[in-house]
Amino acid sequence: FIRVYHSIPDTLALAIHTPGGTIVHSGDFKLDQTPVNGDMTDLHRFAELGERGVLLMLSDSTNSERPGYSPPERSIFPALDAIFQSARGRIFASTFASSIYRIQQFIELAAKHNRYIAIAGRSMSQNIRIANDLGYLWLPENLLIDSRGVRDLPPESVMVMTTGSQGEPLSALSLMAMDNHRIHIEEGDTVIISARIIPGHEKAIGRVINHLYRRGADVYYERIADVHVSGHACQEELKLMLNLVKPRYFIPIHGEYRQLIHHAKLAESVGIPRSNIIVAEDGDVIRMSGGRCELADKIPTGKVLIDGRSSDGLADVLLRDRKQLARDGMLIPIVVLNSDTGELVAGPDMVSKGFICPDEPNGLMKEAKELIVSLLTEMGTEEKGDVPSVQEEIRIALRRFFSKRMSRRPIVIPVVMRI
Repeated sequence: FIRVYHSIPDTLALAIHTPGGTIVHSGDFKLDQTPVNGDMTDLHRFAELGERGVLLMLSDSTNSERPGYSPPERSIFPALDAIFQSARGRIFASTFASSIYRIQQFIELAAKHNRYIAIAGRSMSQNIRIANDLGYLWLPENLLIDSRGVRDLPPESVMVMTTGSQGEPLSALSLMAMDNHRIHIEEGDTVIISARIIPGHEKAIGRVINHLYRRGADVYYERIADVHVSGHACQEELKLMLNLVKPRYFIPIHGEYRQLIHHAKLAESVGIPRSNIIVAEDGDVIRMSGGRCELADKIPTGKVLIDGRSSDGLADVLLRDRKQLARDGMLIPIVVLNSDTGELVAGPDMVSKGFICPDEPNGLMKEAKELIVSLLTEMGTEEKGDVPSVQEEIRIALRRFFSKRMSRRPIVIPVVMRI
């Protein structure tokens, strides 16, 4: 285990020694020279491994598109300090509950500006308690208050640490923004969202920010203020790590495909042959043998959908049917035929679920019933004796009819009975 610096405590890289060679897995890391906790990435250990020989390295690609170096965690302190200095009401600070070093800076700022600290959100409360118990946080006990006491203190004397930096619907900050929390955001309050906007969360975060502005708050977030720095290495740090470890083979990991490609190009720029760089995707099997690494196989991967209490994944055909039911509904035509002559004895009746009302005014159901009668009339007695064949003919005819008339293709399950 090798100490590396990241936004959470006790982050480690792995050196895995095997008969086939040494594998180094960087984990999430950055090269912060002024870490909040004083523990820097152990570059000396990485260099030692590089001198001994590393067959394969897998390294974090999150910031492989960003040139230069990732700013140190401490670099945002002045910007946050200025916000605290100018804030006249309460301050709400939202970040990842696991970002202990960011939380530490907010605690230090609260102490500096004589603000009590309240905590909102279960994960934030649990993480702060555990980090404090383990000695990862400096948290003055005289500043910590119960969140229910926020309303009883002057606004300028309170800071609330809260979850919800990604706009999670049931997080404390989201509930406050919607005025559904016991702590109410009021005009003059300041909200600091000190976290990166993760791709895919833009709408949720934007919705929370909009509601915070509607409450009259001043809102600071990454796009308009220097309130966040990444916990991942940028290009120059990635190149330095590659130069220290000097792996024979390299696999970029932890990133979208474009980020893996950028990291692969960085590896090539520091002297790793292109033939020794493997851009692998989920499911790719890498074989190490005889001092070589290569793509050997691919195994099925993807989402595993759990259906109720079943331990088996939801089959593709079931998922497809459920999507179609949700989109187009279901239609059950029912007919009763004479078992001897094949003549229509009763029906057709239609049961519609999520499709159209049986008594819809446009007469489509009536036309569909007439279509079934016409279809049965044209079929011979012997053909009508084959129930599965009758069911399939009705199913195909109705799907074509509704597709043409409504541009919809419901699931059609004909019921054919013989008496």
